[in-house]
Amino acid sequence: MDYSPNNSLAKVLVIDADAEMRDHVSGYLRNTGYNTITASDGETGLAMIQAEKPGCVLCDLNLPKLDGINVLRHIADIDAELPIIVMSGQGEMVDVVEALRLGASDFLIKPIVDLEVLEHAIERSLERYSLRQDNIRYRMQLEQANSVLKNNLAMLEQDQQAGLMVQMKMLPVSPMQKGAYVFRHHIVPSLYLSGDFVEHVTVGTDHVVFFVADVSGHGASSAFVTVLLKNLTARMRSDFNHLGNEAILHPAEFLEQANAELMATGIGKHATMFYAVLNTRRNSLVYTVAGHLPLPILIADNDTRYLEGQGAPVGLFEDVEYEETSLELPDEFRLMLFTDGILEVLSEPSLAAKEKHLLTHSPPMRAEPGSVLEHYAVDASQKYPDDIAVLLVDKH
Repeated sequence: MDYSPNNSLAKVLVIDADAEMRDHVSGYLRNTGYNTITASDGETGLAMIQAEKPGCVLCDLNLPKLDGINVLRHIADIDAELPIIVMSGQGEMVDVVEALRLGASDFLIKPIVDLEVLEHAIERSLERYSLRQDNIRYRMQLEQANSVLKNNLAMLEQDQQAGLMVQMKMLPVSPMQKGAYVFRHHIVPSLYLSGDFVEHVTVGTDHVVFFVADVSGHGASSAFVTVLLKNLTARMRSDFNHLGNEAILHPAEFLEQANAELMATGIGKHATMFYAVLNTRRNSLVYTVAGHLPLPILIADNDTRYLEGQGAPVGLFEDVEYEETSLELPDEFRLMLFTDGILEVLSEPSLAAKEKHLLTHSPPMRAEPGSVLEHYAVDASQKYPDDIAVLLVDKH
């Protein structure tokens, strides 16, 4: 129970061998609103602490049988927080220091001429006790809240890990080969759910559709956009196979449809994308850029360059129109597509410098996706501020 000053419910135990002093002190305290009980020796006082549960103890250090110092030692075992005020004569000051070390909250020198000093000492002790109890309660509440939070975070982490496993299973098989062309990818997620996504699927006998997407933000809502893009690809591919609808082979049409569907969700997410259609029979490429950086890097004939193109991100503006770019491909080449997380890893001071570094420090032509990321100092075991994805398209 908590006690406040002059509360009639506050019970004060007075332990003093001097009957006159004991009665004088207890009578004064009763008149000021305290409920008092008394004991004439230490053993009786300890028994009353157990039985009566006082809120404060006044204890004389000079007691028969069990002296005041040993009484304090026993009280510390019973209730270390119980406020104790010791009373001592002038010759007992050495014991006062020990009493304070054992947990006494205050001390008074006998004889106590002005009992208001005693009343104030009790008020201060009860106030400190009340504050300590409040702190204990707050700490317990905080520990309980932290425990609940940890449990919730653990459950969220399990959900995120399960979600990541599902998301990773949506990725295409890597490597995938279509004639002389090989598609390989790798994603390093910053969180348990990634906002980066890659896709490459065959369409008909002569085409491979592939894209890389970088969704804004992280977590479940960003992962939802990757599901939307995966679903859209599957639907448009099905329309091609069963209805003869060739929209999937036109990058601008695909991105316009993706933009409309993402805007319709109302979740406030957008994605940068590079979407391309490879004609394996003609060895040519048709592509559209939707705000994606860095642009894909084409390596061929001892030349390394960025593809050209620009356009608005998907899901940011209504009724966006996209432009398509056609490209005749070399007989042998490598196309490297990154999400912008790769730029966060590079140490160059500006975007232009980072893009130049990607271009001028390209890895060996036959390097695997993981090795390509390592070449640019990406450690797959680390958690970076942004997801990092790479998609490689090779023809050798």
